[in-house]
Amino acid sequence: MATLRQIRRKIRSVQSIQRVTKAMRMMSAARLRKAQDALVSARPYADQLQRIIGNLIHGLTEYEHPLLERREPNRHLVIVIAADRGLCGAFNTNVCRAAMARVNELGRETPIIAVGTRAAQFFTRRNYNVIEQYTGIFNQLSYTHAVTIAELISSAYTDATYDHIEIVYNEFVSMLQQAPTTRTLLPIPTPSAEESSGEQDNVIYEPGQAVVLDGMIPKQVETQVWRSMLESQAAEQAARMNAMENATKNASEMIDDLVLERNRVRQTMITKEIAEIVGGAEALKQ
Repeated sequence: MATLRQIRRKIRSVQSIQRVTKAMRMMSAARLRKAQDALVSARPYADQLQRIIGNLIHGLTEYEHPLLERREPNRHLVIVIAADRGLCGAFNTNVCRAAMARVNELGRETPIIAVGTRAAQFFTRRNYNVIEQYTGIFNQLSYTHAVTIAELISSAYTDATYDHIEIVYNEFVSMLQQAPTTRTLLPIPTPSAEESSGEQDNVIYEPGQAVVLDGMIPKQVETQVWRSMLESQAAEQAARMNAMENATKNASEMIDDLVLERNRVRQTMITKEIAEIVGGAEALKQ
């Protein structure tokens, strides 16, 4: 049985951990609100941009763009987005395992761009073909990071270095659910003619549909990368907030158990001392 001093040390240690988890939960809650606001603003823009591009493409009978070209998918590239830090439950593990399963399906030598320290560490330690790493960016995440990645993959796709580029990230579904998602970035997915709303028939584009498309298609790649990063950031903060809340509750339960154990030890000590006193008094009487 642990001594009273040892139990008291355990209680102080768990209380210190509980204060840390409480503080981290509060920080994650504040960051989550900010990340949610950015994500809510980005989602409609990204969806509408994709819809407009689809309408414009179906409105043109002959239009070609390097980022729309569809080739036989022999050379793949996978972009994996994870967090820079841990203490967020299974957030990093889930997305990295989903990406690893996809890479193994395509071939173990498939090139990987790792976004986030945890993604880079996961695939580097397992000797996967990580060709580029973007680490330490989520503390000061900005649109320029998405532009840098989008320019890199757009240039590689235009040069026919890769025939198919995918991105794997955690999508923010709700406060309690983050879903690993795989999405095609290049070639740019376009809706079918049946899915197209036909809005292009009622719109006049200046200086012309082709010129507008030339400017919007590279922007679409940047927007989808940016949206994926925002989804991952919001999902990370939600996962960390839930993990720290669970850790705080577990610490409270552990403290309660240790307090009960401390009281039992104290009671045992008191009972023993009383027994010794009574025994001594009885010995003196004799």
